[in-house]
Amino acid sequence: MTPFVSVAAYAPPGVGMLGAGIVSEVFDVRGQGLPRFDFALCTDRPGRIRSDTGLPLFVEHGLDRLASADLVMALPWADFRTPPGAAVLDALTAAHERGALVAAHCVGAFALAAAGLLDGRRATTHWRFAGLLADRHPAVTVDAGALYVDEGPIATGAGAAAGFDLCLHLLRREHGAATANAIARDLVLPSHRDGGQAQYLAAPVPEDSRDDRLAEVLAWARTHLHEPLGVAEMARRALMSRRSFARRFAASTGTTPHAWLLGLRLAHAEELLETTDLPVEQIARRAGFGSAAVLRAQFVRRRGVPPRTYRRSFTRLPPVP
Repeated sequence: MTPFVSVAAYAPPGVGMLGAGIVSEVFDVRGQGLPRFDFALCTDRPGRIRSDTGLPLFVEHGLDRLASADLVMALPWADFRTPPGAAVLDALTAAHERGALVAAHCVGAFALAAAGLLDGRRATTHWRFAGLLADRHPAVTVDAGALYVDEGPIATGAGAAAGFDLCLHLLRREHGAATANAIARDLVLPSHRDGGQAQYLAAPVPEDSRDDRLAEVLAWARTHLHEPLGVAEMARRALMSRRSFARRFAASTGTTPHAWLLGLRLAHAEELLETTDLPVEQIARRAGFGSAAVLRAQFVRRRGVPPRTYRRSFTRLPPVP
């Protein structure tokens, strides 16, 4: 399947200025070696609309732009409690039916739900409005803790800046880790944030010296993925018991040490597969899996394909300095 190139983001009156800025930045034209996206904002009636901040925004394209885009996104907007008009819902449904990838983050998910595209699927939205989404659309399984949920042809992201997480995930999925990492570096963002929305709720962990030690251990672990890291070693370096370390790790990152390490190792293996000609056995050792058999098992389970198939699926790009 050809990765998406044309991207159309629906910006209704009252569109979130942050949401519009996120997708515009991610799919902006960049340097040589990176995809050139055909990106456009579109709205019900082209022209000047007001954003959620009150600032005006000029949108050049109408809903017809949704009819040809490979990736169609519904942006968050201030009056999300009122469903979009029938023409918008029909356009979103038509995009899905013709095989486009359809996505939304924050309260943009309410537009996809109103169109019926989330029925029978998992989805997420801003944690503050997850209950409302679930109450209004009981056929949707709402995951209030996820930063994003990928349901194949439909993807949703959590609130505010989690739009970056969703967009980078879609880039990684469709264009490969090297492209997602390069664009993330250009935006001075992590290419993947670990954990879920819980880590960003109001002060879940009081800041003290143990948080500094935890941050130092995580930074150390990122540069030692090739070693047989375990919770015991990481806890020792953090000067904590295993139980205390696991508890503080989960509170700070929203995930477990094992899942965090596995995610890092898979991401490292992906980039090595895309950007080098190293044998899979050597990549497995560099990423900390020990053997090609273990890497293959984890890759198939987490990515759906074996490493060699993944390598053939993406054009290898030189590392970005």
